[in-house]
Amino acid sequence: MKLKSISAFIILIFIFGIAYAGIANYSKPKVMTVERAMPEEAKACIECHGELNPGLVADWAMSRHAHAGITCYDCHRAEPGDSDINTAHKKEYNNKDLPYGDSKYYVPISTIVSPKDCSRCHAQEAEEYAKSKHANTLEVIWKIDPWLNDGMNSELEREAGCFYCHGSVVEMEKDGSFKEGSWPNVGVGRLNPDGSLGSCTSCHTRHRFSVAEARKPEACGQCHLGPDHPQIEIYNESKHGDIYHTFKDEYNFDAAPGTWTPGVDYRGPTCASCHMSGVKGVNTSHDVTERLSWELQAPLTVRPENFTAFPADTNWEEERSKMALVCQQCHSKSWTDDHYRKTDNVIKEYNEVYYKPAKEMLDKLYAEGKLDKSKFFDEVLEVEFYELWHHEGRRARMGTAMMAPDYAWWHGFYECKNRFNHFMHEAELLLEGKTDSKKAKNYPNATGSTEKPELLKYKK
Repeated sequence: MKLKSISAFIILIFIFGIAYAGIANYSKPKVMTVERAMPEEAKACIECHGELNPGLVADWAMSRHAHAGITCYDCHRAEPGDSDINTAHKKEYNNKDLPYGDSKYYVPISTIVSPKDCSRCHAQEAEEYAKSKHANTLEVIWKIDPWLNDGMNSELEREAGCFYCHGSVVEMEKDGSFKEGSWPNVGVGRLNPDGSLGSCTSCHTRHRFSVAEARKPEACGQCHLGPDHPQIEIYNESKHGDIYHTFKDEYNFDAAPGTWTPGVDYRGPTCASCHMSGVKGVNTSHDVTERLSWELQAPLTVRPENFTAFPADTNWEEERSKMALVCQQCHSKSWTDDHYRKTDNVIKEYNEVYYKPAKEMLDKLYAEGKLDKSKFFDEVLEVEFYELWHHEGRRARMGTAMMAPDYAWWHGFYECKNRFNHFMHEAELLLEGKTDSKKAKNYPNATGSTEKPELLKYKK
């Protein structure tokens, strides 16, 4: 009996010891030790930011970059004399409170890692991206957008809204700090101080720079959503989106670049698989302007090479043949041909039945002095016309092209009819002198600058 009691006591002590060890282990903070072969300057970056920004360093440690020995030093390193050097960062190398706060570890760095920096290793991707409408979208909106050109929103509204996706013009002060309002920004068409356009981290979020993330539709849905370009909502409604949400746990999003294969790595397509990824007969591309045969976001639908704000350097028939080959990875040729037949006819009806007559009426109202052309949006009929093409008209066209019937009809052409009828009725009353133009006398926050950035000086 006594022996049993002693045995039980020993077992209890053993169990308690294990439990205590477990508790003690969980109470210890996780420490990241840098053991890889890398320059001392790179170790200094990681050790310091591991203390200050542990999430940032943990993200990098999980990346393919880290596994390949690519460090902060390789991406953020600047050359002496570069225009985007963070001069304030130099003082950290004389900080005795930091283990690597010594001038011998100093290297000039740029806070922004631009496509030009990424091109050191990803030259083809950077070249393709630079040609795309993504990289040039800030120039596009400054050419055609009445909110900017007529100063109808404030600088803060632009910073919080428009420029967050389209990109800002990043400017630096003489001391190397960023000009207020121009940074932080990861907009897809950002203009960088080194002359390059865009931000790779719009899609491959820093500091993991995941290929898997950029392949998922959620990455595109950060900007492509809402009443004016609801591609993510349209995708989610479509059969493609339904398949994705049902089977996405089975998708191999981590396949090596250029090897992501339909029917092997994924079942239903995502935005990236249609517009960027390679299939048999079609090369992978970071130019999202490729494979497009219509400019669906334009007021009057035109071929991409005829979009005056940014004519594509492509031939729409060639690009359609590429997209058709993508479709035919899962669909027959007859199915694909009929889809394009329907889309082409929808575009023709939108152009001829809705847009052209409404634009003709708007021009007539301006010509006869019934509306004031000096500023847009301050008169009701200007807003009605804008939303006809910018909201309902886009939804009808995009819903058709991406196979979302509810967006093609109820959110699209149904709303087009209502908007068109109201616009025409009010316009006719105005022409007949039976009503006055409804104009906002005190239009709120129309304080934005109408001075266009000197875009060309940033292009090198």
